[in-house]
Amino acid sequence: MWSHRQSRLRPLACGVEELRQRRREREAALRKARREQHLVSKRLLREDAQEEAGSSNSAVVLGEAEVKQFLSLAQRGTDENEREKALVSLRRGLQHPETQQTFISVFVACQELCLYTLGNLIVESEAVRRQLLPQGIILAFATCIQSPHMAVLEALGYALSQLLQAKEAPEKIIGSASAGSSVLDSTLPQHMLQLMQPGPKLNPGVAVEFAWCLHYIICSQVNNALLITHGALSTLELLLLDLAGAVQRMEDEGLELLICPVLRCLSNLLAEELLEAVEYQMQPKDERVVVALFILFQFFLQKQPSLLPEGLWLLNNLTANSPTFCTSLLSLDLIEPLLKLLPLSNVVSVLVLRVLCNIAEKGSAYCQRLWPGPLLPCLLDTLALSDTEVVGQSLELLQLLFLYKPEAAQAFLQQSGLQALEKHQETQLQDRVHALRQTALHR
Repeated sequence: MWSHRQSRLRPLACGVEELRQRRREREAALRKARREQHLVSKRLLREDAQEEAGSSNSAVVLGEAEVKQFLSLAQRGTDENEREKALVSLRRGLQHPETQQTFISVFVACQELCLYTLGNLIVESEAVRRQLLPQGIILAFATCIQSPHMAVLEALGYALSQLLQAKEAPEKIIGSASAGSSVLDSTLPQHMLQLMQPGPKLNPGVAVEFAWCLHYIICSQVNNALLITHGALSTLELLLLDLAGAVQRMEDEGLELLICPVLRCLSNLLAEELLEAVEYQMQPKDERVVVALFILFQFFLQKQPSLLPEGLWLLNNLTANSPTFCTSLLSLDLIEPLLKLLPLSNVVSVLVLRVLCNIAEKGSAYCQRLWPGPLLPCLLDTLALSDTEVVGQSLELLQLLFLYKPEAAQAFLQQSGLQALEKHQETQLQDRVHALRQTALHR
């Protein structure tokens, strides 16, 4: 049985060998023809070059329309002859410096258009994102971010920000099981931070796009420790100082577009529990950061009130675990300017009160410096409000003050504090109101 099968296979094996031989011969002939074609092409190029070298008028200046036309013909000409003529015309035109600049402008415009188009496709279709990732879109972006052209970098920032906002971004784009295929495994974060470094080379449009990209990466919480080791905190801190300086110099047009993502990035990184693990030290620049924030607060009040909560959230995170930042607020006499923000809105009130609680909970030495002053009248005003969160935060601050500064409880009673509490005795805050009442009466 087996011998019968083998006898039938032998002629087939011979046929396969013949096919292989024919294929080898064809490939050899093709390689020879290709080699000869290359030699002919090189000879023609040399001949053209010699011809052009002998002609003073060979370098013709091409306009933008002509460059685009020849590029189109070189790619989609009707036949090989037409495509070759277009390439020759382009090559001759590129001998002239003016044509070279035009060619670069066209190339940059094409890149820019492609990136914006890609960004729009990314945000519209999950199917497109699924196709782009295995094809190496992250690596392509990492190469593109090294472009010297600001228009290309801004378009890249837009496309990347769309990719980072995808719902699958934390698992499949920012972090990935496949090494080297994610944003954090690439060189993108380092280049993004370089493009956000303050200085004369900082391009506002580029910085805005990549600040938002950094914000989306930080919010994913995939590996913020890596960003911190790359210098994200120091870069953002320096950029914040630079932005405050621009406000002081009245160079603030469009500044809010960059301030917002920078504040969010810093706030979210400071909220990370891993900061102690990476030994983050801001002490040498504490006062500068606090002063910069209050400069920005004034800017927000005048031109962009909606950004005040963003700045206050950062101040809250700065003071939450840092006695040094709390000391800076006290030593720079910034408590009163902070209290002036209380009436602006309930959201602002809550954040201001949280910052004050951060200071008060550091102990009696800090409460001693908070009191006396305008704090008690401001707190009595907040107790007159009906917003539960504002009132609750006020109660927490009063409790801390009564604990560390008994004189505060006495002043509270003398200024009709108990009557102010009565309004909230039948609300969901009644237990906290009762506890504060007992503390005030027994201090």
